Amino acid sequence: QNSAAFEQNNVLFNYPEFGDRLIIGKFCAIAEGTKFIMGPANHRLSSVTTYPFSVFGGTWEENTPPHLSQLTTYPFSGVASGDIVIGNDVWIGRECLILPGVHIGDGAIIAARSVLTRDIPPYTIAGGNPAAVRRQRFDEAVTALLLELRWWDFPPEVLAQALPMLCNPDLEAFTRWAQDLLRHRSTQKDSNR
Repeated sequence: QNSAAFEQNNVLFNYPEFGDRLIIGKFCAIAEGTKFIMGPANHRLSSVTTYPFSVFGGTWEENTPPHLSQLTTYPFSGVASGDIVIGNDVWIGRECLILPGVHIGDGAIIAARSVLTRDIPPYTIAGGNPAAVRRQRFDEAVTALLLELRWWDFPPEVLAQALPMLCNPDLEAFTRWAQDLLRHRSTQKDSNR
């Protein structure tokens, strides 16, 4: 699917004047049917009615405050808004629904048909309606190492050489390799000062 079709079919209620953005990191796998609901999909909560009468135009529009301005000025108690941020190396299963303001951390896996209403930490597996963290993918030490390594920012030629270790299920071997690489990187920074 091309990027224009993806935006039209999967990024819903995306109005530039509202200011929310969908930010997707590198090396993400987003399965078919996943939808991102942007902030303007919300309705005002500060008045007796939530209905956006201004959509009728004419007198209806003249007699009601602009819908989007009420969403951006309302102190949001309970109204989700803000950028949706998908980290790097994230796998999102089929037909997930991601609500405004949700941040999904690097390396997270989201189960199919999940509804994300809140942030998902890095390197966790989450799922359900509403989605909840089911477990950590790795222990804290490996997770910290991955977040420091940031392999997705490697130059392409370096990344190509790193693939055997990044795809290796032997986490002990990966840990030794990544620690050596980070030590080498730190030594290079020190020598360049």
